[in-house]
Amino acid sequence: MARKPRNPLSETANRAPQTQMVHGGMVRSQHGETSEALFLTSGYVYASSADAEARFKGEAEGYIYSRFSNPTVEMFQQRMAILEGAEAARATATGMAAVSTALMSLVRAGDHVVSAKALFGSCRYVVEDFLPRWGVESTLVDGRDPGNFAVAMRPNTKAVFLESPTNPTLQLVDIKAVAEIAHAHGALVVVDNVFATPVLQHPLALGADLVVYSATKHIDGQGRVLGGVILGSEELISGDIHTFIRQTGPSMSPFNAWVLLKGLETLDVRVRQMTQSAGAIANFLSESRKIRRVHYPDHPSHPQHDLAQAQMEGGSTMVAFEVSGAQKEAFAVADALAIIKISNNLGDAKSIVTHPWTTTHQRLPEEERLELGITPALLRLSVGLEATEDLIADLDFALSAI
Repeated sequence: MARKPRNPLSETANRAPQTQMVHGGMVRSQHGETSEALFLTSGYVYASSADAEARFKGEAEGYIYSRFSNPTVEMFQQRMAILEGAEAARATATGMAAVSTALMSLVRAGDHVVSAKALFGSCRYVVEDFLPRWGVESTLVDGRDPGNFAVAMRPNTKAVFLESPTNPTLQLVDIKAVAEIAHAHGALVVVDNVFATPVLQHPLALGADLVVYSATKHIDGQGRVLGGVILGSEELISGDIHTFIRQTGPSMSPFNAWVLLKGLETLDVRVRQMTQSAGAIANFLSESRKIRRVHYPDHPSHPQHDLAQAQMEGGSTMVAFEVSGAQKEAFAVADALAIIKISNNLGDAKSIVTHPWTTTHQRLPEEERLELGITPALLRLSVGLEATEDLIADLDFALSAI
């Protein structure tokens, strides 16, 4: 009897990213469940004392303790690694736990980190305040010019950290150029890819060594749970990063991992629809006389539009814009919105507006906020899944408040 040909799609590598987001990393129990199983357990039972010894020594496969390994969390890690094109991944309790773990795993006292200035407020705090407490110096540079990274590199520079597009003004960093500079000096590159998502930008393919996400944002996509994830080579992830998570415990709960697995199933369609709406909103805002400036990578007015075209597959779900006036006018616009809600999250199915000057970046000195393009008139809009025409109408009405 002729052997039945094997379906090429049986091989994970032959599947499109959209398919990977639904099926990647799936492991079914003996019950054959359709949905991913939720293993709410802290510990595991061993067949014998010798089995326990072998697992702790790494001589036998199996789970030991959910602080650093759990079947549901492992499915999330595997699916994220497949989607990102990474060899391995480790999930964390929050996005900031992912950032902190990634950076702290790479450096030791006496080392040096170079970072872009334009970062989420808590990321700036880790780089500027926490790392120096532990004997790790940091230098912040204007990330829009890769040459600034080259100037800041030292013999003891071990890591370069950046986000692109940046929070909240959507500046871009040339990831490929910065990676080449960092690697020439023996440093590793960590990229916060939250604004671009794994759908629209692929930092590892551009030369990054580690990619971090706040899974709380687009990966969940519905404002339900916290989570983070770090992705990179097997050597980096299974080495210092796994050891750090195992010993310090910034672990993702199995329940949150299960929710995030459900979020990944719709990530592609959500991000693409939200990006399409964001582009239309950026066009609308750019034509309004009530708007001083629009920040959107895919809009021709963006000063790094060419880099966006080369580095990203879309302009992102985020739009930042400055209203005519100052904080009073920005507050008036935000308060007049009906569909778009005031909150400090992003990547949600619901559209959200934030005033960075008084919230996410309020800790920074005024001169530093202004240097980053964060003004009292700036609003950051996370575009959701509502009808595009309703969002534009909501913004149009709100702008009449000034």
